[in-house]
Amino acid sequence: EWRIVPDEVKEGCDVLLDQLTPEHGEAVTVQLRRSPAGTALQHIRLGAALDNLGIAIDIGSTTVAGHLLDLSTGEVLHSAGSMNQQIRLGEDLMSRVSYVMMNGDGALNLRSLARDTVGKLVVELVEEAACSLSDITEIVFVGNPIMHHSFLGFDVVPLGQMPFDLATESAVELPAVDLELPAPMASTYFAPCIAGHVGADAAAAILGEGTASSRRRQLLVDVGTNAEIVYGNADRILAASSPTGPAFEGAQISHGQRATAGAIERVRIDRETFEPTFKVIGCEYWSDDPRFVDAVKTSGVTGICGSGIIEVIGELFLSGLMAADGTVLDNRSLTRRIIEDNRTFSFVLYEGLEADREHTIVVTQNDVRAIQLAKAALRAGIDLLLEHDDESSPEEIRLAGAFGSQIDPLYAMVLGLIPDCALDEVRAVGNAAGGGAARLLLSLDERDRIEQIVQNVEKIETATEPRFQELFVEAMAFPHATAATPNLAKAVELPISRLASTSGRRSSRRRGRRKD
Repeated sequence: EWRIVPDEVKEGCDVLLDQLTPEHGEAVTVQLRRSPAGTALQHIRLGAALDNLGIAIDIGSTTVAGHLLDLSTGEVLHSAGSMNQQIRLGEDLMSRVSYVMMNGDGALNLRSLARDTVGKLVVELVEEAACSLSDITEIVFVGNPIMHHSFLGFDVVPLGQMPFDLATESAVELPAVDLELPAPMASTYFAPCIAGHVGADAAAAILGEGTASSRRRQLLVDVGTNAEIVYGNADRILAASSPTGPAFEGAQISHGQRATAGAIERVRIDRETFEPTFKVIGCEYWSDDPRFVDAVKTSGVTGICGSGIIEVIGELFLSGLMAADGTVLDNRSLTRRIIEDNRTFSFVLYEGLEADREHTIVVTQNDVRAIQLAKAALRAGIDLLLEHDDESSPEEIRLAGAFGSQIDPLYAMVLGLIPDCALDEVRAVGNAAGGGAARLLLSLDERDRIEQIVQNVEKIETATEPRFQELFVEAMAFPHATAATPNLAKAVELPISRLASTSGRRSSRRRGRRKD
């Protein structure tokens, strides 16, 4: 005989309990959950339900990623992602806040799009795993502050203006039905945000990467439209955010696109001939491989994604075709790939196949400037945290997020996105926030831990820091105007002259290109 005496009975459960008698005879499934009062009787279902499933969801500005887990074993049953429908209201976070400020129904629309995106993702995860929505008992969410507020129905306007106050600094727990989610038996947990511009996703990444327990100084960067930066170890953790914008994801780039089939994702430029070779998503061959043309007949070469634009700009600098200040130089005497473009110069990366010569892909001076602005904002935020930690330097660097996981650490350092560090200590960690969310889904102790971590993180607000603008200007140069790069110099030969060189003059040592 089972004797379950809950400390709390949720609304509706008492009605069903009154209907049950010893003569009922049918199996009953009882769902219990921890509550502030102790143990709560959450749901009662007639019949035996053996599956106990949960979903961990990272609500990103661009992409929403979800993982369906078996809560009994911790096994990941299915993972999926979808575009955040809010993107139709603005590519970046501040444009979405502006939309709310300028439209009476803006807040409702923002909330509806977020919830609709998540709801459809929940259904997709369950259907792909051949499960039932009624078997979902727990859903954990992480996300940046604006995703957090808009999804929960909090006012996002204070996050767009000083002093960037959060509606709540605590974790939020609600029934899934209160959030209009198609999981009738589920409870939800939204992890706490760190500050007005540093969200629950950064907190989850700290948890996932063990920053708070590490003895080594770790720099954790989630590269996105709003880059979140964490620096520290078990003794001290600082956090900030930088508004990098959508350039890293291919937006604001002449031939930029999202990372889909046909997008150029890797680039090399020969140091002698200045001829480029590249790889596209969905094709295993480099463009100089005889099999390449046939392999891309279906997808074509459609544009260049974020990792591709990072590498081509890095290669332009390393080959001497671009100066350290970001100026594409007039090297038309050295290569036909440099073309005049009004009063500036551009680099022809792809000329199109014979049947499609008009479909060229060009990297323009404006493309370089867009990346410069984005990377300078990111690097200035990083340098600000390092200054606040008494000019220390990272012993390890972790690049998180969908875009961060695709960046070659070498090119991240060539462009100066990250400070100098031993290359073998720089690695991509994928969706670190999603990994942290999965831990929160499986462990109540981890929830207690993240709530404690958030209270101890020191928040640095870049918008009010007087040094930010100066650091931004210094970070505009490739790799950086003033910072030393001894580790980078061991890995690749930098141009002899890092300033704008004389037109048509080679300005770099020649070295075989790395293709791996």
